[in-house]
Amino acid sequence: MADLLGTGGVSLILIAYFLNLFDKIEPEHLAYILMNLVGAGLACWSSVLIKSMPFTILEATWALVSMIALIKKIRMHN
Repeated sequence: MADLLGTGGVSLILIAYFLNLFDKIEPEHLAYILMNLVGAGLACWSSVLIKSMPFTILEATWALVSMIALIKKIRMHN
């Protein structure tokens, strides 16, 4: 289960990265933010399951930063 969660999460993060790298999506786009948030959340969950503290910290931080970006985006539209 941890491998499936981790692979799914990292895949979402990498897809977002490559879409941005090739100018297919902007970092401010909701899809980009959500791919990073969900991807980091899944990768963090996987890291907790395999008891890898460094990657848990990395992915939790990534998810937190993505959550902040999402909140800022929501506030801009209200």
